[in-house]
Amino acid sequence: MIISRTPLRVSFVGGGSDLPAFTRQHAGAVLSMSIKKYVYLSMHEYFENRGCILKYSEIEKPRTTDEIQHRIIRQVFHDLQIDRVDFNSSADVPAGTGMGSSSAFTVGLLNLCYAYRGEFVSRAKLAELACEIEIEKLGEPIGKQDQYGCALGGVNFLEFHTDGTVSHESVPLTAEQRHQMEQRLLLFYLGGTRSASNLLAVQSRNIVEDPHVTANLQAMVEQAHRLRGDLAADVDNLGLYLHDGWLRKKALSAGVSNEVVERAYEKALAAGATGGKLLGAGGSGFLLVYAPGDTRNEVIDALSDYQLHLVQLDTSGSSIIYSD
Repeated sequence: MIISRTPLRVSFVGGGSDLPAFTRQHAGAVLSMSIKKYVYLSMHEYFENRGCILKYSEIEKPRTTDEIQHRIIRQVFHDLQIDRVDFNSSADVPAGTGMGSSSAFTVGLLNLCYAYRGEFVSRAKLAELACEIEIEKLGEPIGKQDQYGCALGGVNFLEFHTDGTVSHESVPLTAEQRHQMEQRLLLFYLGGTRSASNLLAVQSRNIVEDPHVTANLQAMVEQAHRLRGDLAADVDNLGLYLHDGWLRKKALSAGVSNEVVERAYEKALAAGATGGKLLGAGGSGFLLVYAPGDTRNEVIDALSDYQLHLVQLDTSGSSIIYSD
């Protein structure tokens, strides 16, 4: 039995600048943090002498790899020649809620399959391979921030270059600064799930067709560059960056926000939060809020209609947590 554990991520600023429609012409940048919310995948030898059993939100019993309905599993199993396995998937939060769960699944599955084959692959390489699977082979209209944010662990500054490569740098924070971030960042589940692919496809078209969207993304890239230093100088700078980034993100397409999100966000600001954003491509899912100083309890009370999730930093990235 082998078990992989891969963290989900929250992005602070720069989201959208990793989309190919933008990075083909301009360098993108995102500052993100992996958190202690995980995708768990397990695998061991299948009892039957042919085929697999796959248990995720569905149950499959394909006799060959080509019969697998789950596109990511089918591609990874095909590429790594995985067969006769009993595979299980579970996660701390639902898919489609804005924390990169699909890419965390891909990264974790690659890590699991390589470990099953007795091979070690670095976290950065897992992220690169996950991008290849999702974007190049499966044609998903997504960027590369989720794969790296979930694979690496920690707080990272990610750059997306016009040649398709990605560079990454850990943001240096003291133990006290990390504690402050964990205390002042709050996650509220507003409900619902959505297809990130559909929303990102719209945003990609807007990048191509509307120069104002491109200019907005360039400003968001500059935010990511500045926040890298300003976060290390004073964690409370994060709230202001989140607020400005959220206003810019809403300008990318009409589907990013809605009335439910806006009401919740206004309540948070009125209670003392200095900023926040809806995670992921938009529409539904988790609202991330920054509540500095003694405003934490007031913000929690103001958003008591929504399920609260505390934020804890993950520093391990995608890991094999059990092998026997």
